[in-house]
Amino acid sequence: MITQLSLQEQIDLIHKKEIKVEELFQEYLTNIDKLNPRLNAIVSLRDRDWIIKKAQEKDSLKQDIKIKQILFGLPLATKELFDVKELPTTYGMPEYQNAFPQNDSLIVKNLKQQGATIIGKSNMAELAIGSHTKNKLFKTSSNPYDLSLSPGGSSGGASAAVASCLIPFSDGTDMMGSCRNPAAYTNLYGFRPSPGLIPDKRAESKYPVLTTPGGIARTPEDLSIFLDSVSGQDDEDHYSYSFEGSFRSIEKNLNSKIRIGWLSNFVENYTFEKGIIELCEVALNQFATAEKKISIEQCNINIDPKKLWQVWCNLRSKITFDDLAAMQIQNFEELGFPAKWEYEQGEKIKEVEISSAINQYHKDHSYVDGFFDKYDILALPSAQLFPFDKEIDFPKSIQETQMDTYHRWMEVTVFASMFQLPTISVPVGFNEKGLPMGMQLIGKNKSDAKVIHVGKCYEEVFNRSKIQPNIINE
Repeated sequence: MITQLSLQEQIDLIHKKEIKVEELFQEYLTNIDKLNPRLNAIVSLRDRDWIIKKAQEKDSLKQDIKIKQILFGLPLATKELFDVKELPTTYGMPEYQNAFPQNDSLIVKNLKQQGATIIGKSNMAELAIGSHTKNKLFKTSSNPYDLSLSPGGSSGGASAAVASCLIPFSDGTDMMGSCRNPAAYTNLYGFRPSPGLIPDKRAESKYPVLTTPGGIARTPEDLSIFLDSVSGQDDEDHYSYSFEGSFRSIEKNLNSKIRIGWLSNFVENYTFEKGIIELCEVALNQFATAEKKISIEQCNINIDPKKLWQVWCNLRSKITFDDLAAMQIQNFEELGFPAKWEYEQGEKIKEVEISSAINQYHKDHSYVDGFFDKYDILALPSAQLFPFDKEIDFPKSIQETQMDTYHRWMEVTVFASMFQLPTISVPVGFNEKGLPMGMQLIGKNKSDAKVIHVGKCYEEVFNRSKIQPNIINE
């Protein structure tokens, strides 16, 4: 199947005129027709005739236009959070099912300018809050490795779609693991960049930037193509900046020593389902054995996980409260528990608590930057639980340990998010039940190229992308 080839191979086939864009679109649509009713990964799908007409229009363009556009001839489904003209932006809420934006989001604009066709949206958690893809409008997405389980979230529709070859890759957003967690749950690579690498329409704020657009793909090579198509400085984003060079040109083989620190104190303070730590440690050791320039060291960072959690919760809830208040939601009582919880927590937070949180953030941020003088990459698991029952609203316990909030089971993602650290979630294999897991490889702020470089080397060693869910071939 063409759709199971790498992203670059698909692009090359189009550029060399070995296949037509229409042929590629038809194969993706066949996959969607076959699997999406079971996965519920893609929502607001365009009419088939519209999609085929767009493919035919692409085929009629001159060759020089095709070659100039990085994503020419690729069908994509953008996260339901992003605006696409002529498609509703619903946030997974019935109240917004007829809300049609007048303009494209920046990331959508860039994807289109590079030749992609947006054929629909990918399902997500309501308002993109929480790591489980479930909402009242589109309902729940399924994990392609076990249809009874969650594909993670909030970008879970994206991960399920990419893993099942419904689309070649996907954008996403990541505040608290929303690209990393779904990638880990579906044997994919998920990337949370340094905020500003991928521009997003936002103004200067007194708060740290906790959310950023990101991506999910089958390989770091595929992620590199995505990043080259959407990154760069944009006047609509105060935090955006230009990346010198190309992610596609980053080598797959290590050209210098890489020091990886396994963050022991976080691992020791967080609760994990049995098997997760073991999978990560085995993967790290195998990586170092295969790549002699890799060294692994257990390390403790001088940051109190409990204090970090409190600072995170205060800032996240306050930012979320402000965002929800600005939306002027009419049917507040119909919101799911995660959104209500964040709103109510944010409403109660006093200004003195926010000032204290911001001061602590700046103090710790300076220390974290210096910590990377010793290590190139830091490593942590991507989640604290394996994929869970999709029918529940959120995990309430990890083995015997009860969770005190709806999102405590994803606490392991906070470190990278809090300090704006570029992070790639890499697949580490499967447990005895055949359920996937991932590991975060975390770099210093704006060291995105190094993180992608290590990710490419990792895939060269393990070839995790060769493993695909059985649902594809059923």
